[in-house]
Amino acid sequence: MTDEEAEANALSDPDNPPMTAEQFRTAPRMPQVKVIRRALRLTQEEFSTLYRIPLGTLRDWEQGRSEPDQPARAYLKVIAADPQRTAAALGKGAA
Repeated sequence: MTDEEAEANALSDPDNPPMTAEQFRTAPRMPQVKVIRRALRLTQEEFSTLYRIPLGTLRDWEQGRSEPDQPARAYLKVIAADPQRTAAALGKGAA
């Protein structure tokens, strides 16, 4: 399927129309857990252990079964901004 065919197909779906530019602009931004993890070249297990996020929770976020709450979204932004220091800070305290 070409890009044009895919777009025409999406536009013709009355049950799930594509977002308008305004809807897209005002949609809440959510950190993309999988993108962050892959950018760090970590497996789910490694990311989970390094940042102390339960593996099941991480999998649920990545597979869209649940979304991070506000504190978790803030934590993910911190990880994305400075992954090494975040991991180092967690390593200094008691587990």
